[in-house]
Amino acid sequence: MTSQKADLLQGTLDLLTLKALSLGPLHGYGIIQRIRQMSEEMLTIEQGALYPALYRIEQRGWVKSKWDTTETGRQAKFYTLTRVGRKQLTVEEASWDRLALAIAKVRQAT
Repeated sequence: MTSQKADLLQGTLDLLTLKALSLGPLHGYGIIQRIRQMSEEMLTIEQGALYPALYRIEQRGWVKSKWDTTETGRQAKFYTLTRVGRKQLTVEEASWDRLALAIAKVRQAT
């Protein structure tokens, strides 16, 4: 992909967020930056999409949050992956792997 933005399949944002947080606690902007970094700048998550997703996955118990000070001295809510969230990440990754395999099979069909 070039500089165009990728449209994400519904449900993919949960996987990306959980994966980013599996590497350590982050605030919202840090999650966006980590996903951009991990995707080699191919994926850009909008704040308007991320924060509702964070609220939803926190309600499900996959992450927990607490207010803390950023490296620039500002207050921000930091998110941490919970044990339940780690299990869910495994489920999400397996589901994505099955979907990717199915799509590959369709693409290779003659």
